[in-house]
Amino acid sequence: MVENLVIVESPAKAKTIEKFLGKDFLVMSSFGHVRDLEKKGFGVDIENNYTPKYIVSTDKKKVVTELKKLSKEAKTVWIASDEDREGEAIAWHLMEVLGLDVAKTKRIVFHEITKEAILKAIETPRNLDISLVNAQQARRVLDRLVGFEVSPVLWKKVKPALSAGRVQSVAVRLIVEREREINKFTPTSAFRVTAIFKVKDANGKTVDLKAELPQRFNTKEETLAFLEQCKNAEFSIADITTKPSRRSPAAPFTTSTLQQEASRKLGYSVSQTMTIAQRLYENGKITYMRTDSVNLSGLAINTAKETIYDTLGEKYHKVRQYKTKAKGAQEAHEAIRPTYIQNNSVDGTAQEKRLYELIWKRTIASQMADAELEKTTVTINVSTSDKHFVATGEVLKFDGFLRVYLESKDDEEENGSDAGLLPPVKVNDVLDMKQVDCVQRFSLKPPRYTEASLVRKLEEQGIGRPSTYAPIISTIQNRGYVVKEDREGVERQYDTLTLKKGEIKEATKTEITGAEKSKLFPTDIGLVVNDYLIKNFEMILNYSFTANVEAQFDEIAEGEREWTQMIDEFYHPFHEKVENALQTSEKANAERILGNHPETGKVISVKIGRYGPLAQLGETTNGDSDEPAEEKPQFASLRPGQSIETITLEEALELFKLPRQLGEYEEKVVTVAIGRFGPYVRHDSKFFSLEKNVDDPLTIQLDRAIELIEVKREKDRKAVIMTYDEDPEVRVLNGRFGPYISYKKKNYKIPKSQKPEELSLEECMKIIEAGPKKATRGKKKSK
Repeated sequence: MVENLVIVESPAKAKTIEKFLGKDFLVMSSFGHVRDLEKKGFGVDIENNYTPKYIVSTDKKKVVTELKKLSKEAKTVWIASDEDREGEAIAWHLMEVLGLDVAKTKRIVFHEITKEAILKAIETPRNLDISLVNAQQARRVLDRLVGFEVSPVLWKKVKPALSAGRVQSVAVRLIVEREREINKFTPTSAFRVTAIFKVKDANGKTVDLKAELPQRFNTKEETLAFLEQCKNAEFSIADITTKPSRRSPAAPFTTSTLQQEASRKLGYSVSQTMTIAQRLYENGKITYMRTDSVNLSGLAINTAKETIYDTLGEKYHKVRQYKTKAKGAQEAHEAIRPTYIQNNSVDGTAQEKRLYELIWKRTIASQMADAELEKTTVTINVSTSDKHFVATGEVLKFDGFLRVYLESKDDEEENGSDAGLLPPVKVNDVLDMKQVDCVQRFSLKPPRYTEASLVRKLEEQGIGRPSTYAPIISTIQNRGYVVKEDREGVERQYDTLTLKKGEIKEATKTEITGAEKSKLFPTDIGLVVNDYLIKNFEMILNYSFTANVEAQFDEIAEGEREWTQMIDEFYHPFHEKVENALQTSEKANAERILGNHPETGKVISVKIGRYGPLAQLGETTNGDSDEPAEEKPQFASLRPGQSIETITLEEALELFKLPRQLGEYEEKVVTVAIGRFGPYVRHDSKFFSLEKNVDDPLTIQLDRAIELIEVKREKDRKAVIMTYDEDPEVRVLNGRFGPYISYKKKNYKIPKSQKPEELSLEECMKIIEAGPKKATRGKKKSK
């Protein structure tokens, strides 16, 4: 008989916790939620006060059966799922499904998996917090209602198989609006003027003093006029000011700031960061990773103090208590920090080590002294002008927290200065001008969102909560509304003017501008869906409304509001809009007329088709009538990076040059075209994909197409290990995870004891008859 059964939601968490509990405790995992809303229909009984219809999922039935058996045998059942709303809901579902006796069931929570925290939780159990459960139910039900009611509207009015999410749609709106802001942006230029003066350093050696004109000139003529003034000017020191300054460390990590900083410093995606952090938490290395609190416990603060004293000394320490600014902070009650702050590294994968180091540095830095700096500003007069140059220098007098950590920024300023120590000068010194450089600079377009900057924007708007940021960003990409990708920049010319030795020289140079790395772009279908939703469901895409819904979830979590009432207030006006959209709204395909074909005069347009964005040459009907046109129109898929909003007539004309016939190979025609899945070569009724970022379907030649054909053939040959004339459907293949048998569209694992290349047909059939090998999960026996 089991004395104590502890149920957690993850096997890794169970494995760590069982180390801290004695032989009287059996720790088991529920593998996440054991039940969810049924997938047939809404899964919500709208007529019965929005009662959720929960069912145990098929893959959890075996787990539930086992937990039921063990819970009946146990004297005490301890539910130890996470302490946030999702964790509380998991606990409630377990109690309901397993039919747990309240008298022998205890709820325990902790925000770090250490022996001290687990034993303290056992000593101080609490009751289930039904308000947290209701907040999670409210979110789940509301999102189900929105998704299940709006998605069919999109199928009918935009394109089949689309789906809409309440918070995800708002995130897409942010990205769409930023993209359009960028498309409308017209850069302006101005000339940045810098000068280099020759001065003596403390050792009498000639060194450069760099200075800049605070204002910029809008035209080349103004710039030239200023340079003419500088030809015979005297440059002298008018003023020197020195001011002390300080820099303070950033607060310890919340979910949002960890996601942002891991993206900037480590290049991790938001979901990747959360996966790694989850492993660190479940292995007892860091505190709970879904939190919007910046608070540190007294124990953490004292441990940080001891660590700083031991490694850096007393002068580097400063006690700091941070307060959470986020409204409705509701996840955990402490910032993300190492469980044992004295450990500056941990065992694990390279990714886990790097993320842990980041968390450790941020935590330690938050309890360190300010960095002390001294900033010097030198003003330089120009005798022939009322303009003046300014040189700045910054000296680090005491590094403080910078010894350990400096927070990164999303968008570093262009031409950011690396201000250092200035050479010794004094007021009224006359300077020897070496040269004056004037470079044409352009205003910067609004930056596209990265995953990290989108998280920050969502947090600023009050949209979503720590547990939802990663799913939001993953979902909008998985649904094809947004893509994360790199894009090449374009060439741009700029002018330079240089005054040196009394002579002004002009030059025109070229630079690459607009290159993007790992930025979020809306797809054409994302643009169309966004516009349709704004037009017909502005309420659910309104930023303030979405933030207000989050605030209402917070009120439910605090027990200040009844969750079904909140759903009811939302649902009726929302459902009315759904009905109205189905009956009155027009079909949306974002069709845009680009112009006419220069030779045939046929109309060229772009729109959303069944398989995505396309260009159309010709019309489907005769004029204003509904009769089909005598000549069917031609269609061409848009290329990667092209959009129905920005494509030009010239670019669309290029698309109709495809398919192109390249010539013949093996007495069969070779053509190149763009299809549903991208550009391809076709030969002998077979398709061969072009290499991304290497091959262009408009310029590829026959020799390169033949190379692609042969490369694919060689790859296919290596993939086939064995075939059998007696039964061609049986094949031994080389797959991504090793050799396997393929038979009638099913795959079968080959036992390690058998060599794939030596298998006979009879041996293959025995493996097939035995059925696909499935990994079995071992059970932990009670002690």
